[in-house]
Amino acid sequence: MTTIHDGGVFLFGGSRVVSESECDFAKKEDAVKNTMAYGILNAHNTSGDEDNLKIKFDALASHDITYVGIIQTARASGLEKFPVPYVLTNCHNSLCAVGGTINEDDHLFGLSAAKKYGGIFVPAHQAVIHQYMREMMAGGGKMILGSDSHTRYGAIGTMAIGEGGPELVKQLLGRTYDVKRPEVVCVYLEGSVNAGVGPQDVALEIIGAVFKSGYVKNKVMEFVGPGVAGLDMDFRIGIDVMTTETTCLSSIWVTDDKTEEYLAIHGRASEFKRLEPGEMAYYDGLVKVDLSAVKPMIALPFHPSNVYSIEELSLNAGDILREAELKAADGNEGMNFTSKLTADGKLRVEQGVIAGCAGGTFSNLCAAADILDGKSIGSGEFALSVYPSSQPVMMELMKNGSLGKLMAAGATVRTAFCGPCFGAGDVPANGSLSIRHSTRNFPNREGSKPANGQCAAVALMDARSIAATAANGGILTAADKIDVEYGNPKYFFDGDIYAKRCYFGFENAQQDSALRFGPNIVDWPQMPALEEDILLKVTAVIMDEVTTTDELIPSGETSSYRSNPMKLAEFTLSRRVPEYVGRAKAVAVLEKNRESGVKNAELEAVFAEIRKIKPEAAEENIEIGSTVFAKKPGDGSAREQAASCQRVLGGLANIANEYATKRYRSNLINWGMLPFIMDGDPAFEDGDYIFVPNVKKAVEKKTEEISAYIIRNGSSEKITLRLAGLTDDERKIILDGCLINYYKN
Repeated sequence: MTTIHDGGVFLFGGSRVVSESECDFAKKEDAVKNTMAYGILNAHNTSGDEDNLKIKFDALASHDITYVGIIQTARASGLEKFPVPYVLTNCHNSLCAVGGTINEDDHLFGLSAAKKYGGIFVPAHQAVIHQYMREMMAGGGKMILGSDSHTRYGAIGTMAIGEGGPELVKQLLGRTYDVKRPEVVCVYLEGSVNAGVGPQDVALEIIGAVFKSGYVKNKVMEFVGPGVAGLDMDFRIGIDVMTTETTCLSSIWVTDDKTEEYLAIHGRASEFKRLEPGEMAYYDGLVKVDLSAVKPMIALPFHPSNVYSIEELSLNAGDILREAELKAADGNEGMNFTSKLTADGKLRVEQGVIAGCAGGTFSNLCAAADILDGKSIGSGEFALSVYPSSQPVMMELMKNGSLGKLMAAGATVRTAFCGPCFGAGDVPANGSLSIRHSTRNFPNREGSKPANGQCAAVALMDARSIAATAANGGILTAADKIDVEYGNPKYFFDGDIYAKRCYFGFENAQQDSALRFGPNIVDWPQMPALEEDILLKVTAVIMDEVTTTDELIPSGETSSYRSNPMKLAEFTLSRRVPEYVGRAKAVAVLEKNRESGVKNAELEAVFAEIRKIKPEAAEENIEIGSTVFAKKPGDGSAREQAASCQRVLGGLANIANEYATKRYRSNLINWGMLPFIMDGDPAFEDGDYIFVPNVKKAVEKKTEEISAYIIRNGSSEKITLRLAGLTDDERKIILDGCLINYYKN
């Protein structure tokens, strides 16, 4: 059971919570400095201003969807060597064969970059990005920045943040991560988990309680309370990595003897630092979780917050699944969840997957092996695959017999790979429902192509209940309903596995060595500086409550083209607004004509109206670009391509009611796009023009409210757009046209 407190709280002695309204004797001004988050942020802040932070991180991490673009951007901006440890992992496109040699070409580029600039290179199949960082890089009091949204190492004592690639570029060039001091929310754990309940169950319970209200959005979640001590490290890690799905900025946990033992097992005892709040700490909110009341959970399609207990779903399957069908109807008409009910009302699923940074941990797979020991998943449609999160984890599972138990039951065992999480591995059959211990179940993320009539869906569950379901031949089964004795074997880490295969080049840059380019690795096209006036053509209006990164730029096999900006851009919005790319390209032709001095006949009526609004406006001086409206875009992945693909197609702005995450808004800015905000539903529609006069001056003068004009059928309508909260550097980046131009200038 999870409860949300309305208002701030004080925490005394790490265990007693008192509402701010009932605590007139405590001084908030002093107590805010006693959170763990405050201390870590303060230690990494270079601004001298406690409210406006300029953070320098201890280490960076990227995977093979993002590191090529990051290095290419940094290289174009003057990169000489990596100033901090930068880990390049290869866990996202290690199995995807689309595009021929593309993936391996990128991997060799990454290795050559690690040698040239002094980085750390983790070859494909060795580890998923976050497991490697936990095992080898995270430590007490550190801060790590990663170009993957699930960059979370709070359980080990590291405040980690997932952002778009340009934010890592800034760190590589000696710049800072600029952010207002985030609010900190206390996540107070009490009680003990029951048998059969795993970390994903607790994580889904929390996500379901906080996501829709935005209670922790862009805040730090600080985990404290007596319930923490009863959780082993893999359990804490499993909850922690899923905090990304709450839209929080970062997370941090109290550390204890178990944390110290974890680091010692991995040969890094010196990295331990005991973290706990001060005697009196103030928090901006409270999420209270009674671990003993948490049951095995399921997050139905298409969001981790669409949460039910498996018990509740079993009792009301028809009604709940019909509601899920209604939510899935837009763009996923092929999904019929109620058809998966058996004659006696039980839910049958076709696939189970336990994988990645959330599911593939040692404890999860040992528990799954115990449940499946001596059983069979059957020879029907249901299939089960497991992906240990690293080679060291796989080695230990092999030594203690867990892999044998899983394989004997019919599960297939794969190497460390993130593919099942983003649609590049274990794609279900059309119309199928897959249950997964992974991080996300967003629309079309599991490999669906609605435009081609191919639809599948993912529900999130814990490894234990997935194993219980597998033992029951695919009939949904909660792990607390089965009788099993968990062995809880001890973990032994073999660091030689990495020592023999990974490249460790930090502080040993070989600057004379050459980068190795493949034919798909292409430099970024040039992007112009912002003009005084702009004319936007609306190329997509998306009225969904939330628009995910995967809808803006699909994951899966499309990611093979991530190193070729124009090729990847062909997939922009392809599974949500298939017409978008053609529309954006047509607008780009209008801008190309303007730059070449060619008149655009179709714009004569538009410019006639513009001259009424601003008589001195000249067609040749008004930059033309496309724009997308979405109510709340950018939930999910940190992939910068969600913004850069729009930009290389001629995008100049997004218009939104709000941005789902800081990282997506940052990606827009770093690629020179204006992150406009507006209230209410738009008065414009696809194909309308929006004239924004004097926008350059507005950015320069820090004007937050900007007048704009919808132009349609020879008339105009005034609207107000807002540019709120831009830092001085962000304004300059937008004025220059993108981060690359900013550094060149």
